[in-house]
Amino acid sequence: MSCRYKSFAHRQCEFFPCHQGADSDRFSCLFCFCPLYLIPDCGGEFTRLADGNKDCSRCLLPHDPDNYDWVIQTLQKKVFRPFDKK
Repeated sequence: MSCRYKSFAHRQCEFFPCHQGADSDRFSCLFCFCPLYLIPDCGGEFTRLADGNKDCSRCLLPHDPDNYDWVIQTLQKKVFRPFDKK
């Protein structure tokens, strides 16, 4: 990957990597708090808790450096584009 702004690893973080079983050599902390969490059909691997909230602990989609463009495109399509129709 040549675009360094698309990924970084905060290896000094006490939670790094924050997902069990994640490959620490390919783990990106850029989307530490997933920007897709509030999108019901976000495309990630999640389950629903009894209270209806998402459990994203098994989802690595936003933490894969190769998915940066996909995350941005999903945000543009599902979050920002609906406002363009005013």
